[in-house]
Amino acid sequence: MSARRRGARRARRAGCAVVAAVAVLVAGTVGVVVALNRLSPPPPAAQQCVAELDGTRWRLSPDQAQNAALIAATGVQRGLPARAVTIALATALQESKLVNVTHGDRDSLGLFQQRPSQGWGTAEQVQDPVYATGRFYDGLVAIEGYENLPVTEAAQAVQRSGFPDAYAQHETRSRAWASALTGWSPATLTCDLHDPDPAVASADAVVARVQRDLGGLPVATGDAGALLVDTSAFGAPEDRTRLDWAVAQWAVSVADPLALTSVTVADRTWDRAAGTWAPSEAPAPAGTVRLTLAS
Repeated sequence: MSARRRGARRARRAGCAVVAAVAVLVAGTVGVVVALNRLSPPPPAAQQCVAELDGTRWRLSPDQAQNAALIAATGVQRGLPARAVTIALATALQESKLVNVTHGDRDSLGLFQQRPSQGWGTAEQVQDPVYATGRFYDGLVAIEGYENLPVTEAAQAVQRSGFPDAYAQHETRSRAWASALTGWSPATLTCDLHDPDPAVASADAVVARVQRDLGGLPVATGDAGALLVDTSAFGAPEDRTRLDWAVAQWAVSVADPLALTSVTVADRTWDRAAGTWAPSEAPAPAGTVRLTLAS
């Protein structure tokens, strides 16, 4: 055998040894990674809530979503159009990112960054989301023809911000959420949430939130411990179907803090595990939204 052929064989053997060593190394690395993942599983996916409009999904965190739900419910209680809710949501997104913050420019506080020194109320009041939302709507409805103004002009007329054009960037997101939370866009608001903690589930907490956000609608206990929200006093009777959806999508938006596992309206149910709306096996009667708590 020539020296050239012997050299080629040695090279092939060396190459095979390198490949085998690499394969062993890769297999070992994969095994270590799998073992580490079992010991320390990756963190769960981030929670989020989504309102869909015209095929586009607009996301908020669960904390932002529950504040958006209060703002919208207050608008519905007052008989205001969805446009008013859009303006309010765009304002809160710009001012505080829809989070009830305890700080701001100078003495600005809360969802709408209202300043006690400018007559909006005490520091405690403007950090109360219910009070702050009511005060914003008080200012908005005092503006003649606000429904026909661009969002940025209507918001600025109330807020007197140093950055009056900034509100416009939030208009489409706010319109998607306003349309869902006022019931004009059924089954378009969903939340992807972690498993609830049954220890925090409380019927009393649900009743208190309903009374705070929805104006004291009656809540009864149904089959298997489900809670039935009577929506018949919420808004005008001729808008019953739409307003049932407004209450249902409000409930999805507050499912995280209230440990809700499902929400049923008419023949549709939002299920926390799936994170979507689907046909219901047990429809809810008109004028009723059924809430299920973690257990």
